[in-house]
Amino acid sequence: MHAGFDAAAEVSYRAGVELLREFFSRLRELESLLEWGGYPVLMMIVFAETGLLIGFFLPGDSLLVTAGVLVNAGLINPLNLTNFQNLLLMNVTLMTMAIVGDAVGFSIGRRAGPKIFTREQSLLFRKDHLIATQKFYEKHGGKTIILARFMPFARTFAPVVAGVGQMAYRRFVMFNVVGGVLWVFSMTFLGYFLGKVFDAKQIERVVYLIIFVSVAPVIFGAIKHRLQQKKAAERLGTEP
Repeated sequence: MHAGFDAAAEVSYRAGVELLREFFSRLRELESLLEWGGYPVLMMIVFAETGLLIGFFLPGDSLLVTAGVLVNAGLINPLNLTNFQNLLLMNVTLMTMAIVGDAVGFSIGRRAGPKIFTREQSLLFRKDHLIATQKFYEKHGGKTIILARFMPFARTFAPVVAGVGQMAYRRFVMFNVVGGVLWVFSMTFLGYFLGKVFDAKQIERVVYLIIFVSVAPVIFGAIKHRLQQKKAAERLGTEP
């Protein structure tokens, strides 16, 4: 009996490893990934990117745009709905996952508290992104929960920072719902309607543009911060 259980556990383990290997091998080819994994993979990625601290590397914006394109082409449609009905179903599903994901991130931040900032940086935990998001949060306040949805890295850490800062949960929920709805709606509908106008290569360029626009505030903010530090250092160096 014990040997049979061990054999079953070994089979399950190997299947899980193989599934993960397949997932990561397809992660750079989003169309292939979504055609392979469909709704479950979409739901998992949206939740992990917004709800788990290890999800910062996942391709949220481009994933949602690509999902909209594939819905328009009828390549993701498990219930055989019309394309537009399927788009609406996808929006409801992914909005829910995004909102739940942020709620989990908020809970992690509230429970871990300031101690989370003392963790060592690692491959699966980016302390520098967490600190950058905290500074962004201090500048923009509660609306960071909405703005961060459209910024890679920040959308993973913004709800955690809100939890660490003991933001009132009722206020957080309001920003969370608005941000989740706007993010999923804008990206999937953009992909859906782009799929009617542009070919795959043109859509790919638009996705890259979206990613650049999303990252630009972080880049410009970092440059501005560096320049301010440099000027401050120069002033200190000239003082007697």
